[in-house]
Amino acid sequence: MELLNEVAHISGKPGLFKVLKPTRTGVIVETLDAAKQKSVVSGQTRISVLKDISLYLDDHQDSTLPLAELFLKIHEMFNGVLPIEPRKSTDLELFGVISTVVPNYDADRVFASDIKKILNWYLILFTHVPELFPSKVAKEPKPTKEDSEKPKAEKKPAAKKAPAKKAPAKK
Repeated sequence: MELLNEVAHISGKPGLFKVLKPTRTGVIVETLDAAKQKSVVSGQTRISVLKDISLYLDDHQDSTLPLAELFLKIHEMFNGVLPIEPRKSTDLELFGVISTVVPNYDADRVFASDIKKILNWYLILFTHVPELFPSKVAKEPKPTKEDSEKPKAEKKPAAKKAPAKKAPAKK
């Protein structure tokens, strides 16, 4: 999930943005949606790179779960199809989903608004940056003893091409 270094949330703006490059006064970003609109964000604006965000866990040592790992857990459990619509869900539904994915999250420091953002971000990333998530590939059958005893088909050597004809020399 190295690509999370390039994905950011900008305070006061909906959605996620891909950080393209710095300018003298801020950074150039591009929306992570079908429109792919580019804009310049000033250095005064609060930009949070997703790689730096984590979820508080209810352990006694102030531990956290990085957002990249959380996205992978959500993906492993739901594969892009959440059981709720984050924007329209009640707080109870949001807490229910996060407790299913991470049962030991810190209920005192994680708010419904945080969960709503995380689930919305997951959906945006799943839709517009699917290469972040492993695809579920059907496993190839393991070779059996019978397969190893069968003679393997030999590959025929490639046919050789005839040399190109030279044009007659002009006098």
